[in-house]
Amino acid sequence: MQKVKLPVEVEPFRAAKRRLDYQGIVPAGQMPRLAQATLAVSKDAEASIHFDIDPQGLTVMTGEATTEVVLECQRCGEPFNLALHVEFQYAPVNDHQLMDELPQAYEPLELNENGEFYLRQVLEDEFLLALPLIAMHSLADCKVQEQVRTFGEIPTQEGNMQPNPFAILQSLKKEN
Repeated sequence: MQKVKLPVEVEPFRAAKRRLDYQGIVPAGQMPRLAQATLAVSKDAEASIHFDIDPQGLTVMTGEATTEVVLECQRCGEPFNLALHVEFQYAPVNDHQLMDELPQAYEPLELNENGEFYLRQVLEDEFLLALPLIAMHSLADCKVQEQVRTFGEIPTQEGNMQPNPFAILQSLKKEN
């Protein structure tokens, strides 16, 4: 399949009436916020988007997208690749009051004054939300050794107990 760039702006109501499907890419260089939040965006985003009208008469946009980013492992500090896959369902709205009336299955999608939205920006937002809070390799791939990682209380060894630095004060107290 030929890689086709997705449109920059989409008019969702017209696209839903025509039941349009978009399949294409967003070049990695056109997602600056995602690039700033990661070490690099290593693959172009591939997306498949479908516009339709649901049984309630709402215009909906459903789709999925994938890309790959490079993150820094917070355990070992080494970079690693992470594949991001997102699925989404939006219902475009012109009026803020209609946002509260949408079914919970749909996220509201605000439109600009021309009744359009920026498709690439929506996809980039979805990828940003899919990033992990703490980026880490899987335990098997991480260079930090198992014995170095400690959870909970740090075990102490009886032989390595250091004397209390205030013990000398206790002896001074006894002399007085």
